[in-house]
Amino acid sequence: MAPRMKPGTMSREVFQAQLKLTMAAKEGLGDPNLAELVVLRASQLNHCAFCIDMHARNLREAGESPERIALLNAWEEATDHFTQRERAALALTEAVTVLTDGFVPDEVYAHAAAHFTETELAHLLSVIVAINNWNRINATLRMPPGELP
Repeated sequence: MAPRMKPGTMSREVFQAQLKLTMAAKEGLGDPNLAELVVLRASQLNHCAFCIDMHARNLREAGESPERIALLNAWEEATDHFTQRERAALALTEAVTVLTDGFVPDEVYAHAAAHFTETELAHLLSVIVAINNWNRINATLRMPPGELP
């Protein structure tokens, strides 16, 4: 399936703003692998093949274990493979990404707030929002895995 349009050819201002948000959010979170786990999980939930491919590759290149990447889809059951901090971030990612289930539950937010400072939590939420935006852009434009935007 050919892309409808490449994200890099859409409005330059919008594309650059989205890139800046993504980079600032990830930088403020501090842990690049945690940010990549979060964006990969959101991309899995949103069925964005382009983003799944890119972020799984980013994790492999950063030295993340193939086992953890493969088990991300079942992180709740793979309790020995993800830290409590990662699990809190992944739970918040799912709650924010799948809003059709209702609002983000208080217990999910409180669990994340127990593992992240307020500033880190703001950056985590921004990472989740940014990837959901990228997923919607890339899925709508039908970006195939491995293709450059």
